[in-house]
Amino acid sequence: MTRSCQIPRPTVVAVTGVAGSGKTTLGRTLAQALALPLVDLDSVTTPLLDALGDTIFGTHWLTSAHAPAIRAGRYAALRAVAADAVSSAGGAVLVAPFTAELAGGDDWRRLHDAVAAADLRVVHLSGDPQLFAARRAARGEARDAHRDDIAPAAPAVEVITIDAELSTSQQIARLLPELGLRRHLDPDAALFSRTFDAVLFDLDGTLVDSTASVVRSWRRFAEHYGVSAEALHENHGQPARVLISKLLPADLFDEGLSRVTDLEVDDAVDLAPVRGARAFFDAVPVARRAIVTSGTHRLASARLGAAGFTPPDVFVTADDVTRGKPDPEPFLTAAAALGVDPARCLVVEDAAAGIAAARAAGCSVLALTGTVEAHELPGDVVLDGLDVVELEATGDGLRLRVR
Repeated sequence: MTRSCQIPRPTVVAVTGVAGSGKTTLGRTLAQALALPLVDLDSVTTPLLDALGDTIFGTHWLTSAHAPAIRAGRYAALRAVAADAVSSAGGAVLVAPFTAELAGGDDWRRLHDAVAAADLRVVHLSGDPQLFAARRAARGEARDAHRDDIAPAAPAVEVITIDAELSTSQQIARLLPELGLRRHLDPDAALFSRTFDAVLFDLDGTLVDSTASVVRSWRRFAEHYGVSAEALHENHGQPARVLISKLLPADLFDEGLSRVTDLEVDDAVDLAPVRGARAFFDAVPVARRAIVTSGTHRLASARLGAAGFTPPDVFVTADDVTRGKPDPEPFLTAAAALGVDPARCLVVEDAAAGIAAARAAGCSVLALTGTVEAHELPGDVVLDGLDVVELEATGDGLRLRVR
Protein backbone atom coordinates (compact mmCIF):
# COMPACT_ATOMS: atom_id res chain seq x y z
CA MET A 1 0.00 0.00 0.00
CA THR A 2 1.25 3.47 -0.84
CA ARG A 3 -1.32 5.34 1.23
CA SER A 4 -2.95 5.09 4.60
CA CYS A 5 -5.99 2.80 4.34
CA GLN A 6 -8.30 5.10 6.28
CA ILE A 7 -8.97 8.79 6.47
CA PRO A 8 -8.02 10.32 9.85
CA ARG A 9 -11.59 10.56 11.19
CA PRO A 10 -15.18 9.94 10.02
CA THR A 11 -15.64 11.97 6.87
CA VAL A 12 -18.37 12.74 4.38
CA VAL A 13 -17.21 14.04 1.02
CA ALA A 14 -19.88 15.76 -1.08
CA VAL A 15 -18.91 15.80 -4.76
CA THR A 16 -20.73 18.59 -6.58
CA GLY A 17 -20.92 20.03 -10.06
CA VAL A 18 -23.27 20.63 -12.95
CA ALA A 19 -24.44 17.87 -15.28
CA GLY A 20 -21.53 16.74 -17.41
CA SER A 21 -18.85 17.83 -14.94
CA GLY A 22 -17.90 14.22 -14.17
CA LYS A 23 -19.01 14.17 -10.56
CA THR A 24 -20.42 10.63 -10.73
CA THR A 25 -17.18 9.22 -12.15
CA LEU A 26 -15.10 11.08 -9.59
CA GLY A 27 -17.45 10.11 -6.75
CA ARG A 28 -17.23 6.41 -7.58
CA THR A 29 -13.44 6.47 -7.81
CA LEU A 30 -13.12 8.48 -4.62
CA ALA A 31 -15.44 6.12 -2.73
CA GLN A 32 -13.24 3.19 -3.76
CA ALA A 33 -10.08 5.03 -2.76
CA LEU A 34 -11.51 5.93 0.66
CA ALA A 35 -13.30 2.59 1.17
CA LEU A 36 -16.54 4.47 1.88
CA PRO A 37 -20.08 3.83 0.62
CA LEU A 38 -21.25 5.87 -2.36
CA VAL A 39 -24.56 7.71 -2.10
CA ASP A 40 -25.56 9.16 -5.46
CA LEU A 41 -28.65 11.36 -5.65
CA ASP A 42 -29.56 9.93 -9.05
CA SER A 43 -29.25 6.31 -7.88
CA VAL A 44 -31.30 6.99 -4.74
CA THR A 45 -34.16 8.90 -6.35
CA THR A 46 -34.17 8.88 -10.17
CA PRO A 47 -35.39 5.31 -10.80
CA LEU A 48 -38.51 5.96 -8.72
CA LEU A 49 -39.22 9.30 -10.38
CA ASP A 50 -38.68 7.89 -13.86
CA ALA A 51 -40.98 4.95 -13.05
CA LEU A 52 -43.77 7.31 -12.00
CA GLY A 53 -43.30 9.14 -15.29
CA ASP A 54 -45.72 11.49 -16.97
CA THR A 55 -48.72 9.68 -15.52
CA ILE A 56 -48.14 11.36 -12.17
CA PHE A 57 -46.51 14.65 -13.07
CA GLY A 58 -47.98 15.31 -16.52
CA THR A 59 -44.49 16.08 -17.84
CA HIS A 60 -40.90 15.21 -17.02
CA TRP A 61 -40.38 15.52 -13.29
CA LEU A 62 -37.51 18.00 -13.77
CA THR A 63 -39.89 20.49 -15.39
CA SER A 64 -43.01 19.60 -13.44
CA ALA A 65 -44.96 22.26 -11.55
CA HIS A 66 -44.05 20.20 -8.50
CA ALA A 67 -40.31 20.50 -9.20
CA PRO A 68 -39.51 22.40 -5.96
CA ALA A 69 -41.25 19.77 -3.84
CA ILE A 70 -39.61 16.97 -5.83
CA ARG A 71 -36.24 18.58 -5.30
CA ALA A 72 -36.84 18.87 -1.56
CA GLY A 73 -37.92 15.22 -1.39
CA ARG A 74 -34.91 13.99 -3.36
CA TYR A 75 -32.44 15.72 -1.06
CA ALA A 76 -34.34 14.60 2.05
CA ALA A 77 -33.87 11.02 0.84
CA LEU A 78 -30.20 11.65 0.14
CA ARG A 79 -29.65 13.09 3.62
CA ALA A 80 -31.40 10.11 5.25
CA VAL A 81 -29.24 7.58 3.41
CA ALA A 82 -26.12 9.65 4.15
CA ALA A 83 -26.95 9.70 7.87
CA ASP A 84 -27.33 5.89 7.83
CA ALA A 85 -23.99 5.56 6.04
CA VAL A 86 -22.23 7.71 8.63
CA SER A 87 -23.70 5.75 11.55
CA SER A 88 -22.97 2.34 10.01
CA ALA A 89 -19.83 2.87 7.93
CA GLY A 90 -18.26 5.96 9.46
CA GLY A 91 -18.66 8.14 6.42
CA ALA A 92 -19.76 8.36 2.80
CA VAL A 93 -19.13 9.95 -0.56
CA LEU A 94 -22.20 11.88 -1.70
CA VAL A 95 -22.79 12.80 -5.35
CA ALA A 96 -25.31 15.49 -6.31
CA PRO A 97 -25.41 19.00 -7.78
CA PHE A 98 -26.07 20.46 -4.28
CA THR A 99 -26.82 23.81 -5.94
CA ALA A 100 -28.94 25.19 -3.09
CA GLU A 101 -26.62 23.72 -0.45
CA LEU A 102 -23.59 25.48 -1.93
CA ALA A 103 -25.40 28.78 -1.49
CA GLY A 104 -25.43 28.27 2.27
CA GLY A 105 -28.54 28.94 4.30
CA ASP A 106 -31.09 26.38 5.41
CA ASP A 107 -30.27 23.77 2.77
CA TRP A 108 -26.62 23.77 3.78
CA ARG A 109 -27.51 23.52 7.46
CA ARG A 110 -29.82 20.56 6.81
CA LEU A 111 -27.05 18.70 4.98
CA HIS A 112 -24.51 19.56 7.65
CA ASP A 113 -26.83 18.47 10.47
CA ALA A 114 -27.63 15.15 8.75
CA VAL A 115 -23.96 14.11 8.81
CA ALA A 116 -22.96 15.99 11.97
CA ALA A 117 -21.09 12.95 13.34
CA ALA A 118 -18.51 13.29 10.55
CA ASP A 119 -16.38 15.98 8.98
CA LEU A 120 -18.13 17.34 5.88
CA ARG A 121 -15.85 18.22 2.97
CA VAL A 122 -17.21 19.56 -0.30
CA VAL A 123 -15.53 18.97 -3.65
CA HIS A 124 -16.70 21.32 -6.38
CA LEU A 125 -16.00 20.41 -10.01
CA SER A 126 -15.63 23.55 -12.09
CA GLY A 127 -14.61 24.11 -15.68
CA ASP A 128 -15.46 25.09 -19.22
CA PRO A 129 -19.24 25.16 -19.85
CA GLN A 130 -18.56 24.10 -23.46
CA LEU A 131 -16.85 20.96 -22.17
CA PHE A 132 -19.86 20.12 -19.98
CA ALA A 133 -22.25 20.69 -22.88
CA ALA A 134 -20.17 18.43 -25.14
CA ARG A 135 -20.14 15.68 -22.52
CA ARG A 136 -23.91 15.88 -22.07
CA ALA A 137 -24.41 15.70 -25.83
CA ALA A 138 -22.10 12.69 -26.09
CA ARG A 139 -23.85 10.68 -23.38
CA GLY A 140 -27.31 11.28 -24.82
CA GLU A 141 -29.33 11.01 -21.59
CA ALA A 142 -32.96 11.99 -22.10
CA ARG A 143 -33.19 14.01 -18.89
CA ASP A 144 -30.41 16.36 -20.03
CA ALA A 145 -32.92 17.93 -22.41
CA HIS A 146 -34.93 19.08 -19.38
CA ARG A 147 -32.08 20.63 -17.40
CA ASP A 148 -31.64 24.33 -16.70
CA ASP A 149 -28.57 25.62 -18.56
CA ILE A 150 -28.20 28.68 -16.33
CA ALA A 151 -24.72 28.68 -14.80
CA PRO A 152 -24.86 28.24 -11.01
CA ALA A 153 -23.50 30.91 -8.72
CA ALA A 154 -20.07 30.52 -7.14
CA PRO A 155 -20.16 28.43 -3.92
CA ALA A 156 -20.73 30.44 -0.75
CA VAL A 157 -19.46 27.62 1.48
CA GLU A 158 -15.92 26.30 1.78
CA VAL A 159 -15.10 23.91 -1.05
CA ILE A 160 -12.17 22.07 -2.58
CA THR A 161 -12.24 23.22 -6.18
CA ILE A 162 -11.17 20.67 -8.78
CA ASP A 163 -10.97 21.42 -12.49
CA ALA A 164 -13.21 19.08 -14.49
CA GLU A 165 -10.70 19.25 -17.35
CA LEU A 166 -8.41 16.92 -15.40
CA SER A 167 -8.59 13.15 -15.73
CA THR A 168 -10.11 11.24 -12.84
CA SER A 169 -6.67 10.03 -11.70
CA GLN A 170 -5.37 13.61 -11.76
CA GLN A 171 -8.35 14.73 -9.70
CA ILE A 172 -7.82 11.95 -7.17
CA ALA A 173 -4.12 12.84 -6.91
CA ARG A 174 -5.12 16.34 -5.80
CA LEU A 175 -7.98 15.28 -3.54
CA LEU A 176 -6.38 12.59 -1.40
CA PRO A 177 -3.74 14.90 0.15
CA GLU A 178 -6.50 17.44 0.85
CA LEU A 179 -8.33 14.72 2.78
CA GLY A 180 -5.25 13.70 4.76
CA LEU A 181 -4.24 10.65 2.73
CA ARG A 182 -0.60 10.97 1.70
CA ARG A 183 1.60 8.73 -0.38
CA HIS A 184 4.02 6.64 1.69
CA LEU A 185 7.49 8.18 1.83
CA ASP A 186 10.53 6.09 2.76
CA PRO A 187 12.87 8.28 4.85
CA ASP A 188 15.64 5.74 4.28
CA ALA A 189 15.61 6.10 0.49
CA ALA A 190 19.10 6.62 -0.93
CA LEU A 191 18.19 10.07 -2.26
CA PHE A 192 18.00 11.38 1.32
CA SER A 193 21.62 10.43 1.99
CA ARG A 194 22.99 12.49 -0.91
CA THR A 195 23.94 16.15 -1.20
CA PHE A 196 23.47 18.40 -4.22
CA ASP A 197 24.94 21.60 -5.58
CA ALA A 198 21.78 22.73 -7.38
CA VAL A 199 18.10 21.98 -7.91
CA LEU A 200 16.64 22.08 -11.42
CA PHE A 201 12.86 22.46 -11.55
CA ASP A 202 10.47 21.59 -14.31
CA LEU A 203 7.64 24.12 -14.44
CA ASP A 204 4.26 22.72 -15.50
CA GLY A 205 2.91 20.28 -12.91
CA THR A 206 6.01 20.75 -10.78
CA LEU A 207 6.00 24.39 -9.69
CA VAL A 208 2.74 25.58 -11.26
CA ASP A 209 -0.43 23.48 -11.28
CA SER A 210 -1.10 24.24 -14.92
CA THR A 211 -2.18 20.72 -15.90
CA ALA A 212 -5.83 21.63 -16.42
CA SER A 213 -4.83 24.73 -18.38
CA VAL A 214 -2.53 22.64 -20.58
CA VAL A 215 -5.23 20.01 -21.17
CA ARG A 216 -7.89 22.62 -21.91
CA SER A 217 -5.68 24.49 -24.39
CA TRP A 218 -4.59 21.36 -26.22
CA ARG A 219 -8.17 20.03 -26.22
CA ARG A 220 -9.26 23.17 -28.03
CA PHE A 221 -6.30 22.79 -30.38
CA ALA A 222 -7.22 19.13 -31.02
CA GLU A 223 -10.88 19.98 -31.63
CA HIS A 224 -9.87 22.62 -34.19
CA TYR A 225 -7.55 20.29 -36.13
CA GLY A 226 -9.32 16.97 -35.48
CA VAL A 227 -6.37 15.53 -33.57
CA SER A 228 -6.54 12.44 -31.34
CA ALA A 229 -6.63 13.17 -27.60
CA GLU A 230 -4.67 9.95 -26.98
CA ALA A 231 -1.79 11.23 -29.09
CA LEU A 232 -1.62 14.35 -26.92
CA HIS A 233 -1.45 12.33 -23.70
CA GLU A 234 1.23 10.01 -25.00
CA ASN A 235 3.54 12.94 -25.78
CA HIS A 236 3.08 14.92 -22.55
CA GLY A 237 6.17 16.80 -21.42
CA GLN A 238 7.65 17.34 -24.88
CA PRO A 239 8.02 20.76 -26.49
CA ALA A 240 5.01 22.03 -28.43
CA ARG A 241 6.98 22.23 -31.66
CA VAL A 242 7.88 18.53 -31.38
CA LEU A 243 4.31 17.53 -30.61
CA ILE A 244 2.86 19.61 -33.44
CA SER A 245 5.36 18.17 -35.91
CA LYS A 246 3.98 14.74 -35.02
CA LEU A 247 0.33 15.74 -35.21
CA LEU A 248 0.04 18.15 -38.16
CA PRO A 249 1.33 18.19 -41.74
CA ALA A 250 4.34 20.43 -42.41
CA ASP A 251 2.28 23.12 -44.14
CA LEU A 252 0.24 23.66 -40.95
CA PHE A 253 3.18 23.67 -38.52
CA ASP A 254 3.61 27.45 -38.15
CA GLU A 255 -0.11 28.08 -37.91
CA GLY A 256 -0.57 25.28 -35.37
CA LEU A 257 2.32 26.42 -33.19
CA SER A 258 1.01 29.98 -33.14
CA ARG A 259 -2.52 28.83 -32.35
CA VAL A 260 -1.63 26.57 -29.42
CA THR A 261 0.75 29.16 -27.98
CA ASP A 262 -1.98 31.81 -28.02
CA LEU A 263 -4.45 29.36 -26.48
CA GLU A 264 -2.07 28.47 -23.66
CA VAL A 265 -1.02 32.04 -22.89
CA ASP A 266 -4.63 33.23 -22.88
CA ASP A 267 -5.55 30.42 -20.44
CA ALA A 268 -2.65 31.18 -18.06
CA VAL A 269 -4.79 33.05 -15.53
CA ASP A 270 -4.95 32.61 -11.73
CA LEU A 271 -2.88 29.43 -11.69
CA ALA A 272 -1.98 27.92 -8.32
CA PRO A 273 1.42 26.67 -7.20
CA VAL A 274 1.75 22.90 -6.86
CA ARG A 275 1.34 21.73 -3.26
CA GLY A 276 4.41 22.86 -1.29
CA ALA A 277 6.20 24.16 -4.38
CA ARG A 278 6.52 27.81 -3.40
CA ALA A 279 8.18 27.14 -0.03
CA PHE A 280 10.45 24.47 -1.49
CA PHE A 281 11.50 26.66 -4.42
CA ASP A 282 12.15 29.66 -2.18
CA ALA A 283 14.30 27.51 0.12
CA VAL A 284 16.83 26.88 -2.65
CA PRO A 285 19.53 29.59 -2.76
CA VAL A 286 19.10 31.81 -5.84
CA ALA A 287 22.50 30.83 -7.24
CA ARG A 288 21.66 27.13 -6.94
CA ARG A 289 18.31 26.89 -8.67
CA ALA A 290 17.01 26.90 -12.23
CA ILE A 291 13.78 26.27 -14.10
CA VAL A 292 13.97 23.96 -17.11
CA THR A 293 10.77 23.83 -19.13
CA SER A 294 9.58 22.54 -22.49
CA GLY A 295 7.49 25.67 -22.94
CA THR A 296 8.54 28.81 -24.73
CA HIS A 297 9.83 31.80 -22.76
CA ARG A 298 6.60 33.68 -23.46
CA LEU A 299 4.38 30.86 -22.18
CA ALA A 300 6.57 29.90 -19.22
CA SER A 301 6.76 33.52 -18.08
CA ALA A 302 2.97 33.86 -18.30
CA ARG A 303 2.41 30.76 -16.17
CA LEU A 304 5.02 31.70 -13.58
CA GLY A 305 3.48 35.15 -13.26
CA ALA A 306 -0.03 33.70 -12.97
CA ALA A 307 1.13 31.57 -10.02
CA GLY A 308 3.10 34.38 -8.36
CA PHE A 309 6.64 33.15 -9.09
CA THR A 310 9.50 35.35 -10.21
CA PRO A 311 11.60 33.79 -12.99
CA PRO A 312 15.05 32.70 -11.71
CA ASP A 313 18.33 33.92 -13.16
CA VAL A 314 18.77 30.59 -14.95
CA PHE A 315 15.60 29.97 -16.92
CA VAL A 316 15.95 27.41 -19.71
CA THR A 317 13.01 27.26 -22.13
CA ALA A 318 12.33 25.68 -25.50
CA ASP A 319 13.76 28.84 -27.07
CA ASP A 320 17.20 28.12 -25.56
CA VAL A 321 17.84 24.58 -26.79
CA THR A 322 17.95 22.66 -30.04
CA ARG A 323 16.63 19.39 -28.65
CA GLY A 324 13.99 19.33 -25.95
CA LYS A 325 13.02 16.72 -23.38
CA PRO A 326 13.48 13.71 -23.36
CA ASP A 327 16.89 14.77 -24.70
CA PRO A 328 19.27 15.78 -21.85
CA GLU A 329 20.21 19.10 -23.49
CA PRO A 330 17.83 21.29 -21.41
CA PHE A 331 19.18 20.03 -18.08
CA LEU A 332 22.78 20.06 -19.27
CA THR A 333 22.28 23.68 -20.37
CA ALA A 334 20.93 24.66 -16.94
CA ALA A 335 23.74 22.90 -15.07
CA ALA A 336 26.35 24.61 -17.23
CA ALA A 337 24.74 28.03 -16.64
CA LEU A 338 24.88 27.41 -12.89
CA GLY A 339 28.46 26.16 -13.14
CA VAL A 340 27.72 22.79 -11.52
CA ASP A 341 28.23 19.14 -12.42
CA PRO A 342 24.92 17.59 -13.64
CA ALA A 343 25.68 14.58 -11.43
CA ARG A 344 25.43 16.95 -8.46
CA CYS A 345 21.99 18.24 -9.50
CA LEU A 346 18.59 17.24 -8.17
CA VAL A 347 15.84 17.47 -10.80
CA VAL A 348 12.20 17.91 -9.76
CA GLU A 349 9.86 16.58 -12.46
CA ASP A 350 6.32 15.33 -13.07
CA ALA A 351 6.55 13.77 -16.54
CA ALA A 352 8.22 10.70 -17.99
CA ALA A 353 9.87 12.72 -20.78
CA GLY A 354 11.43 15.08 -18.24
CA ILE A 355 12.62 12.23 -16.04
CA ALA A 356 14.20 10.54 -19.07
CA ALA A 357 16.00 13.79 -19.88
CA ALA A 358 17.23 14.17 -16.32
CA ARG A 359 18.47 10.58 -16.21
CA ALA A 360 20.30 11.02 -19.50
CA ALA A 361 21.96 14.15 -18.10
CA GLY A 362 23.18 12.19 -15.07
CA CYS A 363 20.94 13.94 -12.52
CA SER A 364 19.01 12.49 -9.58
CA VAL A 365 15.23 12.81 -9.78
CA LEU A 366 12.52 13.78 -7.32
CA ALA A 367 9.22 12.94 -9.07
CA LEU A 368 5.79 14.41 -8.37
CA THR A 369 2.43 12.78 -8.99
CA GLY A 370 -0.52 14.83 -10.19
CA THR A 371 -0.02 14.71 -13.94
CA VAL A 372 0.57 11.00 -14.53
CA GLU A 373 0.29 7.89 -12.36
CA ALA A 374 3.07 7.10 -9.91
CA HIS A 375 4.05 3.93 -11.77
CA GLU A 376 4.84 6.07 -14.82
CA LEU A 377 7.40 8.09 -12.86
CA PRO A 378 10.76 6.30 -12.48
CA GLY A 379 12.15 8.85 -10.04
CA ASP A 380 14.52 8.11 -7.17
CA VAL A 381 11.68 9.19 -4.86
CA VAL A 382 8.05 9.81 -5.85
CA LEU A 383 5.99 12.32 -3.85
CA ASP A 384 2.42 13.62 -3.88
CA GLY A 385 3.56 17.11 -2.89
CA LEU A 386 6.70 19.07 -2.09
CA ASP A 387 5.29 19.97 1.32
CA VAL A 388 6.48 16.63 2.75
CA VAL A 389 10.17 17.36 2.13
CA GLU A 390 12.56 20.21 2.74
CA LEU A 391 16.13 21.20 1.90
CA GLU A 392 18.91 21.65 4.41
CA ALA A 393 22.10 23.55 3.56
CA THR A 394 25.18 21.66 4.78
CA GLY A 395 28.90 22.11 4.30
CA ASP A 396 28.74 19.52 1.53
CA GLY A 397 25.78 21.07 -0.29
CA LEU A 398 21.99 20.82 -0.23
CA ARG A 399 20.49 17.78 1.47
CA LEU A 400 16.91 16.64 0.97
CA ARG A 401 15.08 15.42 4.05
CA VAL A 402 11.61 14.41 5.11
CA ARG A 403 9.75 17.30 6.71
